Amino acid sequence: MTSSEPLAKQFLGFDLSTQQLKGVVINEKREVLHESHVQFDTDLPEFRTHNGVITVLTKGQKPEVSAPVLMWVKALDMILERLRVCGADFSQIASLSGSAQQHGTVYWVNGAEETLKSLDEGQFLHNQMATSFASPTAPVWLDSSTTAYSQKLEESVGGPEELAIITGSKAYERFSASQIAKVASIRTTVYNKTERISLVSSFMCSLFLGKYAAIDYADGSGMNLLDIKSKEWSPQLLEATAPGLAEKLGDPVPSHSVLGQISNYFVERFGFNEECDVVAFTGDNPSSLAGMCLEEGDMAISLGTSDTLFMWLKEQKYLENGSVFVNPLNETEYMGLLCYKNGSLVRERIKDKCTKSKGWEEFGSLLQSTPWGNFGYMGLYFDEEEIVHPVQGEFKFDQDGRRIEKFDSHEVEIRALVEGQFLLKRLHLEDLDIPVESFSRIVATGGASQNQMILQVIADVFNAPVYTLDNKNSALLGAAYRALDSYSRFAKAGRKNENGAPLAQGLTLVCSPYSEALQIYTPMVEKCRAQMKSILPSIGDDEAS
Repeated sequence: MTSSEPLAKQFLGFDLSTQQLKGVVINEKREVLHESHVQFDTDLPEFRTHNGVITVLTKGQKPEVSAPVLMWVKALDMILERLRVCGADFSQIASLSGSAQQHGTVYWVNGAEETLKSLDEGQFLHNQMATSFASPTAPVWLDSSTTAYSQKLEESVGGPEELAIITGSKAYERFSASQIAKVASIRTTVYNKTERISLVSSFMCSLFLGKYAAIDYADGSGMNLLDIKSKEWSPQLLEATAPGLAEKLGDPVPSHSVLGQISNYFVERFGFNEECDVVAFTGDNPSSLAGMCLEEGDMAISLGTSDTLFMWLKEQKYLENGSVFVNPLNETEYMGLLCYKNGSLVRERIKDKCTKSKGWEEFGSLLQSTPWGNFGYMGLYFDEEEIVHPVQGEFKFDQDGRRIEKFDSHEVEIRALVEGQFLLKRLHLEDLDIPVESFSRIVATGGASQNQMILQVIADVFNAPVYTLDNKNSALLGAAYRALDSYSRFAKAGRKNENGAPLAQGLTLVCSPYSEALQIYTPMVEKCRAQMKSILPSIGDDEAS
């Protein structure tokens, strides 16, 4: 390249997940140039989080789970420094965007926007923002302490199905409306001092903009407040949640919106081009859909702290115990989602127990050493109270479906766990009239997608081939892809599929289902159904006692 030739444009994406903040730089060909991360527990031990959160247990009540807001702010300073050390040249960044864990809410104190507008490039971001939040912690998606507020929200519109028709979901404890309602009711001083309420995604976006960023349609769909047909806040639900809420939320915007140029703080401190666009940030699940470039007939499984199933929907569909969001790539269409709290952390716990900390390779070997169907043994493990059903605990069953205290061997327990997790997911899809025959392929992402033995179980249970992305961080890639696509949206640059989504990079076939899998696992779905029916009454009896 000669000095007279313009520098190639680059695009920056971030993903603020439960346990870490990740950053990636890509070029116009969607090739990854630089990537780094900050792990909250180990890199920021002063905040004393465990798995990225703080859990408060009160006897007789469900756990309150939150995260320190300043931890996220400090992590942003750190990730930019680490990317720069990796060789990133921020002056070449034409556009940036991001994703974040869904449903969490950040409460900006009165006057905080003035702080954002007047940041001193000579000081760390977290030092300047120490007093910018009405609450030092943000309730996050693992919080389940808002049951009463969820019930009240459903009652305000005539029931859970009516709420789902408006917002795409019935009232979930982790959703933002219930979190906000609890803060407004129990922590009145915090609510009254709040100038703006952000989702975690729009909070991160606000830091880059130097002013409050709008909530995008896709992440806003996970609040129980957005009418997903009109793309406006529902006045009825705003009133049922908290007083004066509309002013504290601002107006929602399409997910591809360019909200402005980057704050002068980042221009002066890190060398960004002052014309760098800031595209609306969105939730991690919509961002994963963008990162995996799903098409109709695909199902994605994100195997992270939570396990999440999602798919492209042409029309709004009622998903009992699931969610429908506005599609981040096409605001006239939708995406369906089922989220399970008990994902990788449960698998990691059983791995440590059954392999004596020998690691995932041993876990995979033990899983491979047992046959399909596991001799009839099955396990359903819920370390956290599950989202789809109010279940918590370990439930182990023998060949005849009877409850047992323990399995005879570690390898049987490992397969019981893995098969049980995905049989339960298939059961839920079939109950929603989404049969496995409707999927032509599965795209897996997240940490556990590196374990081929787990992916083989998924292929067999769902009777579909499983693909992975070469880069496992689909939410992170989705953020960078959306930055690029929004930048070039009107120039119509880049190859696109018929849905308007970018074509996936590095999609690899990992495994296909065995021919006998369907006849083995279809009866096991019914066995799983019977076991869940046996569990739910026992949970109710335990709670009653």
